[in-house]
Amino acid sequence: MSMRAFALACAGMWLTLASALAGYAVPSARSAAETMDILMWNREPVGGPFELTDQAGKLRTDRDFRGRLMLVYFGFTYCPDVCPTDLQAIGLALDKLGSDADSVQPIFITVDPERDTASHLAEYVPLFHPRLIGLTGSDEAIRKVADAYKVYYARVPLKDAGDYTVDHTAYIYLMDRDGSYLGFFPPGTSADRMVEIIKPRLAAPGR
Repeated sequence: MSMRAFALACAGMWLTLASALAGYAVPSARSAAETMDILMWNREPVGGPFELTDQAGKLRTDRDFRGRLMLVYFGFTYCPDVCPTDLQAIGLALDKLGSDADSVQPIFITVDPERDTASHLAEYVPLFHPRLIGLTGSDEAIRKVADAYKVYYARVPLKDAGDYTVDHTAYIYLMDRDGSYLGFFPPGTSADRMVEIIKPRLAAPGR
């Protein structure tokens, strides 16, 4: 499936993602529509190298996952609904892929590194799938990789003293075996839909 075909496959979910973006002030003075345009049509590079720490305390880079497709998701463990729903869908999609799932690496990158330490991720990510890798790092490292993936996030104080939540955009990025961006799944994408898009990529490693 070509990049254009994958983008067209996602086009039917345009309104879903547009609604999800509506409440966010997208960084760099970009509107939600401009960000959508980048992700839909690959107007700019999406993704890139990273060096982060996994839930076992091990340094991980994007190069560790060459040769496998990557499903990359940004969120945080205290997220009340959207993150758990999407992570459950990723886990179910991997189960539906059966042995083919060995060629797909799911990755959860926190946008709340202050609370989402490696030890905390070690308790959280196995709830969704045994192969899910959780990644954390310094504020600077997280910001760098989020910017590369065109992810918006911002800390929002809550009424309770000292407490906060994190507003963030929620896409599931599909990356090729060489780390190149293929496309995205909007929030709420079903496991069946993910499998439908992923399977042709497993059968055809090249572009």
